[in-house]
Amino acid sequence: MELMKEEVFRKQLKKGLSGAYLFFGDEDYLKSFALSAARQAICPEETFAVFNDVRLDSMDYSASALLNALMPPPMMSEQKIVTVSGLNLGALRAGEIDDLCEVLGELTRYDYNVLILSVPAGQMEEGVLPKRPSALLTRLAEYMIPVYFEPISGARLVSWVGKHFQHHGVTAPAEVCAYLIEYSGKSMFTLSQETEKLSYYVLRQGRAQVTREDVSRVAVAGHSADSFALANAVLDGQYQEAMNALAVMKFRRVEPVIILSEVSRVVCDLISVKALYEEGLPPGEIAAVLKMNEYKTRLYLNGASKKSMKKLRRAVALCSEADLALKLSPQGYIAIEKLIGSF
Repeated sequence: MELMKEEVFRKQLKKGLSGAYLFFGDEDYLKSFALSAARQAICPEETFAVFNDVRLDSMDYSASALLNALMPPPMMSEQKIVTVSGLNLGALRAGEIDDLCEVLGELTRYDYNVLILSVPAGQMEEGVLPKRPSALLTRLAEYMIPVYFEPISGARLVSWVGKHFQHHGVTAPAEVCAYLIEYSGKSMFTLSQETEKLSYYVLRQGRAQVTREDVSRVAVAGHSADSFALANAVLDGQYQEAMNALAVMKFRRVEPVIILSEVSRVVCDLISVKALYEEGLPPGEIAAVLKMNEYKTRLYLNGASKKSMKKLRRAVALCSEADLALKLSPQGYIAIEKLIGSF
């Protein structure tokens, strides 16, 4: 069985896609980027996106739903794209895998489709690659081209961070980029958010180069950044961004109960910051009262200012309900996905 690497898939995009692709591996950021690029390549016209860009996720997937998505022909185009994101293949029963393969076997009848099944990190048994793929991967490869998204690390990741800083109009020495990776983690989702935030901070200071001190002052350590991103995306009703943030935490194997706890804490902090600001306290005093980093306080204040107190309190109640559901039954990440879908 041959595996296609992520960089080979990007080259294939320029030549044109056909058939079905299985995205798997540890780097979810690159999967998300590749999905967006494929959608843009096959369905560039927003007018026809409702017909030619069909998206399923783990909450609305079933083999019959997938077949129903594949059957209709494209509108005013030779191709349409069908994507399935967030599906935990490792949790599917043997009969459900059989049903999926039965649908995949029908793809030749609907060859106007480009199908991409994107599996989050850790959500399927991969085997020992490249020599000993798992039985599931081997079976799916009979119907789909496996595209392997390996995590980026070392000098390549440092270079990637540096290019992201340049994209935002600033520069950062390699040692600063490496320090940001050490400080905030190797998740490309997190690093893309932190590079953007640091760039705006430095530019507002009238400078064009990021320093190690800037990272320590502004960047958020570890998966706290992901909790803030997830909470804000949920509150803003940004479903895909919320699912992306959740994917990062899944990749890091953060327990669902911990995710809910941290998201609840972020929402409660937003409420506290907003309440104090509405009482007339300036950001500096709010930071002192809450014993919070002043930059973090301003960041939370900016997030809270766009949300009503009613929405924030509703979010606390929904987090509490999700936490209770999680503790009463082994729902795992599904409880958080339901929370995301409730906004």
